[in-house]
This record gives sequence, C-alpha cells and structure tokens, in this order.
Amino acid sequence: MARYTCSLTVVLSEQTIHSALIDIFQSCRFELIYDTDDYIMGREIPGDVSFAKLVTVEGLIDKGLGLSQKAHVSLVIKNEELPLQANNHCRQMFDNLCQAIADNPIWQVEQLVSC
Repeated sequence: MARYTCSLTVVLSEQTIHSALIDIFQSCRFELIYDTDDYIMGREIPGDVSFAKLVTVEGLIDKGLGLSQKAHVSLVIKNEELPLQANNHCRQMFDNLCQAIADNPIWQVEQLVSC
C-alpha cells in the first residue's frame, strides 16, 4: 500500500480552513465521501486508472492550537498500489495536492512538514 503524509500549520480562520480544504480536494479531482467539522475524506474519481491505483485522501483539521486564526492540518494520501517505483500514481497525486496548496493564494502556510 502506498501512503504519503503531510503536516502543516496554516494561518486561516476556522471557518475558512474547512472550505479551503474542500476546494483543494475538488481541484485535485477528489470527490468528497465524508465531511465533518474537523475531518474530510475524498477519493479519486474513477475512470482514469485501475481500481487498485485509485487514491484516497484524508484531511484532519486540528483547531486546538488556542488561536482562532491558525489550524494544524494533517493530510494522508493512500491507495492499494504497491509503491514499487518512486514515481507511482499515489505519489503523483500527493505531489499534485501539495502543489495545489502551494499555488493557492488563500493558504498561508506557516509551518510545513514533509510536503
């Protein structure tokens, strides 16, 4: 199973971070399958790759920093594909998601770990 993680602290209001994360997921061709205030799950839209390569993304929003303008976001991207190559489909989707976050002017990333 291929699995990639990213952890970041962003400067956004609590209301904005949730909708911004949904927008990022949808811009990277993930459909939402589960959505709560602090957890969002999406899956890649079927059709372009085999079933085993379909990617699932999870976003956990930790608003417990004590500040109303900051949130810690943990992202996990995974699929059932064995990561036999460094540049596998799951890694490509992970890189696309990280690039979408970096290119989006709304996201003000304060701290970034492994993305």
